[in-house]
Amino acid sequence: MTRPPIVDAAEWDAARRALLVREKELTRARDAMAARRRRMPWMRVEQEYALDGPDGRVSLLDLFDGRRQLIVYRAFLEEGVHGWPDHACRGCSLVADQVAHVAHLHARDTTLVFASRAPQPDIARVKERMGWTMPWFTMTDGFDADFGVDHWHGTNAFVRDGESVYRTYFVDNRGDEAMGGTWSYLDITALGRQEAWEDSPEGYPQSPPYAWWDWHDEY
Repeated sequence: MTRPPIVDAAEWDAARRALLVREKELTRARDAMAARRRRMPWMRVEQEYALDGPDGRVSLLDLFDGRRQLIVYRAFLEEGVHGWPDHACRGCSLVADQVAHVAHLHARDTTLVFASRAPQPDIARVKERMGWTMPWFTMTDGFDADFGVDHWHGTNAFVRDGESVYRTYFVDNRGDEAMGGTWSYLDITALGRQEAWEDSPEGYPQSPPYAWWDWHDEY
């Protein structure tokens, strides 16, 4: 291993300040990308989809759980996947381990769920073993193929207007690496973080930062 230069505190601080300029550029570029996502066209979901949950058969609209936005991560937990029947795939399991408390997403009118092909008893067993608490549903039709996640994991974002559901964004491959934190999930949604500093289209819901933040058991 070739080490970088060893410097004193003043030189280290100068190097850090120089790099901070580039980091701030990256932050602004990330914010600009999120703003462009909020201006993506919406694709109406015309087909009815059915999934199995802990309480029985549900529709895609049901997955919103009454909220305005929905994020669905397609995890590979099913027969034929490495680790079955004791585990989901290693990559999807790593993603699941990153997921922050979903109450913060709920506070922004957004629901997060995972979906796989495994039957509900197997999903419940693996969730208990791994300590995962996010809602996890069983796909029963062509949802995965229709939304680009039949051969690889991926995260789809949806929004609803009354009874109508629209697909608004999609990330997969290394795009999924950023998922798990509340901010990263909100940044791929149609409405974003819904904070006043964001560059969003006119009329989008917004409130000041900190004003809506709370302990996850106090919302």
